[in-house]
Amino acid sequence: MTSLPRRRRPLPVLYLLTQIAAVIALCGGCASLAVAQPEPAANAAFDTYVRGLENRLAQQHRSADTFTAPVNLPDAAARLRKGEFLIENLTPNPAPNLPGALLFHWRGTAFVPGATAAEFEHLLRDFNSYPKYFSPQVLQASILSRNGDHLEARMRVRQKHVITVVLDTNYDVTFGRLDPQHGYSLSRSTQITEIEDAGTPKERALSPAQAHGFLWRLNTYWTREERDGGLYLQIESVSLTRSIPSGLAWIVRPFVESIPRESLEFTLHAAANALRKQPAVPDTPDQPTPKS
Repeated sequence: MTSLPRRRRPLPVLYLLTQIAAVIALCGGCASLAVAQPEPAANAAFDTYVRGLENRLAQQHRSADTFTAPVNLPDAAARLRKGEFLIENLTPNPAPNLPGALLFHWRGTAFVPGATAAEFEHLLRDFNSYPKYFSPQVLQASILSRNGDHLEARMRVRQKHVITVVLDTNYDVTFGRLDPQHGYSLSRSTQITEIEDAGTPKERALSPAQAHGFLWRLNTYWTREERDGGLYLQIESVSLTRSIPSGLAWIVRPFVESIPRESLEFTLHAAANALRKQPAVPDTPDQPTPKS
């Protein structure tokens, strides 16, 4: 009788994660020599994609009836009112032509009972408190300059996914509003620097030629709408990272794709939790009549 081949035992989770970390470290070390910064064509494609997104948001924000984007998930309205956080993958398929780079686009939506648009705008503008509200991802935050609804800000952020990456990030931020119940903000990265050995005597900023390309560019867009006795929040993020060698995509790509989703989901949860805990802002507008 011919014996059947023995089934291969599944890899232990710890072993698999260790291999993923090793592969990522290896890929990053090799790729930094060849792909230190995004190619001009990748930057141009990212800019084109962002212009389309921002044009759509500008149209959306012109009317209270279209202010928040519809959530294309089953029973979205009921799930939001029950407290669910709904996450959508908006990354185009097929992806734009981005030589040596990857683009990710995610959107998250939540409803916070009792919260107001004024409270949320106060939260977003309070950069000095970001390490409190968005810990442990945000380590430091400060405003570099401010001119009305436009400001420049700097943050040190930490991403931990098997390996830990610390980045110093500068952003150009603009706030806008349709009326007291409807507001939005646009945050565009202007500089992202990878920090090695952060928080130790060996800490140093890596040059573009030394960095691993974990995050090249990041734009974040918040939309807030006060109705139904609370606040609807939407956040969209578009990021540009270095690409993955094709032979390693099967093990690395699922890991890399999870980073922008988990980061967006964390930010949405942290913002909602901060709204539930912070005191009300004085002179908060009255609640509007719910949409029919």
